[in-house]
Amino acid sequence: MHTTRDTENSETHTARTVASRMGGKPIEGAPGGTLSSTNPARLGEVVAEVRLGDAATFVEACRAAREAQKGWASVPAPIRAQVVKRIGRLVEENKEALARLVTREVGKPYAESLGEVQEIIDTCDFFTGEGRRLYGHTVPSEMPDKQLFTFRVPVGVAAIITAGNFPVAVPSWYLVPAILCGNAVVWKPAEYAAAAGDALAQLFFHGGLPDGVLNVVQCEGPVAFEGLELALGEGLVDKVGFTGSTEVGSRIGELCGRYRQSPCLELGGKNPLVVMPDAKVDLAVEGALFSGFGTAGQRCTSLGTAIVHESVYDEFLSRFDRAVREAPVGDPMRDVLYGPMISEKFHERFLGWLELIGGHHTVLGSTGTGRITRDNPRQNFVGDPEEGLYCHPTIVAGVTMEDELYGMETFGPIVGVAKFATFEEAVELANGHGYGLSAAIYTESAREALRFRERISAGMLSVNNSTSGAEAHLPFGGNGKSGNGSRLSGMWVLEQFTRWQAVNWDFSGRLQKAQMDVPELPADMDFRLER
Repeated sequence: MHTTRDTENSETHTARTVASRMGGKPIEGAPGGTLSSTNPARLGEVVAEVRLGDAATFVEACRAAREAQKGWASVPAPIRAQVVKRIGRLVEENKEALARLVTREVGKPYAESLGEVQEIIDTCDFFTGEGRRLYGHTVPSEMPDKQLFTFRVPVGVAAIITAGNFPVAVPSWYLVPAILCGNAVVWKPAEYAAAAGDALAQLFFHGGLPDGVLNVVQCEGPVAFEGLELALGEGLVDKVGFTGSTEVGSRIGELCGRYRQSPCLELGGKNPLVVMPDAKVDLAVEGALFSGFGTAGQRCTSLGTAIVHESVYDEFLSRFDRAVREAPVGDPMRDVLYGPMISEKFHERFLGWLELIGGHHTVLGSTGTGRITRDNPRQNFVGDPEEGLYCHPTIVAGVTMEDELYGMETFGPIVGVAKFATFEEAVELANGHGYGLSAAIYTESAREALRFRERISAGMLSVNNSTSGAEAHLPFGGNGKSGNGSRLSGMWVLEQFTRWQAVNWDFSGRLQKAQMDVPELPADMDFRLER
């Protein structure tokens, strides 16, 4: 019998070959070149050799999706839901294997990877039921002998581009409802999480999807953008979904606008966590620790700035500093707060953000900053730091609205701490950066929590909980720099992957003209109520 650790070691040197998949079959060749997806916790260990597609591959995948979509849309929604149900069961049966692969490829702690895979299962379970609830409406007409109806219809072909920090959970938020609603999908996973993307796709295929309903294009980001532009120009794509940076999301929004389309954009965040004077400080520290440093701060919902009332500022800072110093960091197959940076790209970018720390800031939370090495060690490190892309957790105290660090999303293990005196200052600090994804407030006062809810710009708010965390039946998404108001998850995502169709059915036997042939009320009708 293998332990989890033994199983991981037995898989360490097994490299997959991953390619794009169109019409259910892998594409031969590598018109976009090749790359190696490596384990960020064990540098040099190749997880997958990836054969990349080019822009033409993306366009061809969209053609294959369009060809398959009409047939899939003709399948009754409850039957499509049975396919989703089977996918969920397959994911459940392969939960541990898929979680281990996620940990190997992006360095997420194994416990978090298990939670990520569970999110796919929850999403499938929820949308299995939605297959019988794609309701329209019966609407009263202003005319006699006439009925009005609304129906949900599929949008057509959805092009989905996702990031690699949640390489299987977030894609499922798009893929499951899009497919359930009768659409066909072209999905571009993150190239640095190609193996996890391929594994998820194969579970979908084995769930019984007809060929062409899901097509996977393994390619680099700029190539996907080029392919998307060509596909939109040819009228092959009806909906675009994107999870990633605000900068790229803005470009995708501009591109879709040329074709009168509204994409589903889930972008970055600079998520605030407000600590009020009456907060339970230990609970707020626990929430800040998970919000700021879970997944090495590489979540769109990661804590950006803790905004702490002056009366508890010193106490919070002291306890937060101690909690971060004591937290184990390192090997993601062990019980740690976080593991490595996802890839070299994110590691280098994070080191650049450390340059935003100014002379007026106080740096806490660690014995060093930057990459953890034998020469730049960290206490409570688990494993050998030289094996992976590990970075010190960093608390930056004394952050103000004038600091570049305050207004910029920093994708990594760094948390700012700011001080406020009045509720108005807290709200201004929570909103002033222009992001609007997630926020949290710690308070025992229902009045303060509700006041904050009314004024926060974020699309998601937690009270006495972390800025991170999502459930499959609650809307997920943001405003401002964090998105365009679209939402994933729950029944709300149905608005992204269906369109409303209105039907009026006149059985009067004559032409009735709306607003012109409406029966008039008798002029002498008395509407006064009798006393």
